[in-house]
Amino acid sequence: MKSSEIKEKKDTELVELLNEKRKELRDARFDTAGSKSKDAYVKMKLRRDIARILTEMRERVR
Repeated sequence: MKSSEIKEKKDTELVELLNEKRKELRDARFDTAGSKSKDAYVKMKLRRDIARILTEMRERVR
């Protein structure tokens, strides 16, 4: 997800998106615990999306 897409969303949408991404990351961690993932970069992409969302939320508070 691009930062420009994140900036267009409202605060409530950002909170929902953050919760969704965190759940996806948790599921990805448990899925890869038993076997190898098809896409090795899924967790990295999710962590970056979470960081982008948190950064945008912090900037809006300022």
